[in-house]
Amino acid sequence: MTKLLGVMGDPIAHSLSPLIHNGWIRELGYNATYEAMHVRAADFPSALSTLAKRDVLGVNVTLPHKTAALEVASVASKAAQKIGAANTLTYRGNAEWTAENTDAPGFLKALGPINPLTEHVVILGAGGSARAILHALVNRGVRVTLLNRTVSKAEDLAASLGDRKTAYGDITSYTEYLDSATIVINTTSMGYSGDILSLPSGGSRRFFDISYGKISARQLDHAKLQGWETQDGLSMLVAQAAFSFEIWFGEVPDIETGLARCRRAMEAIG
Repeated sequence: MTKLLGVMGDPIAHSLSPLIHNGWIRELGYNATYEAMHVRAADFPSALSTLAKRDVLGVNVTLPHKTAALEVASVASKAAQKIGAANTLTYRGNAEWTAENTDAPGFLKALGPINPLTEHVVILGAGGSARAILHALVNRGVRVTLLNRTVSKAEDLAASLGDRKTAYGDITSYTEYLDSATIVINTTSMGYSGDILSLPSGGSRRFFDISYGKISARQLDHAKLQGWETQDGLSMLVAQAAFSFEIWFGEVPDIETGLARCRRAMEAIG
């Protein structure tokens, strides 16, 4: 019987996850299908109950369900518990789910090699993605500074997931923090409204925007002009998907083929 997988969110029509996963399923010859599932927040528990009656293997969850996914799980990984959110659910049978968070390892895979002795990472924003990224970096021993418009939110995040090296501040004063940064991670939603942060000279330092496509284009174009080495969020999206795939099928798919599919799809969209 064909196993069912999918991604649940609201909105969800824009998701590239079906393209990524169904490509891997075909490449590796599994009898499964991966679908986009539009589920409103109020309907999340009932949607999981419906899936439990089908031959479901697991689901990814995106906004606004990552906290709820952790809450409904009967078993959760230590990382998901620490971060306070899950993006991957695996069906255990008997209406029970296991929760994992693959955003953190997906980010590290996308970021590539880092030296905790020399790196100073500045994270812009303190939302859900910033939580997973901070957790990943702190576990690697990297010094991190969190900047957010609501400073108390950055302070709370630093206290809950940071270590003694973790600092925080007001994003409106971000230029004061960038001189010492070796990597800047933009997790803010400014790109959705077309806004950008004016950056100083990058000097070949790294600027990673976790958005992609038109949302991140203006910010990344500006960063390139200022001499930053830029990276968008597609690599993180595909890497976290690969770790979810490994949880469900027991093998890591080819990340590069998944990324190539996404790049072609984005080019076609324009």
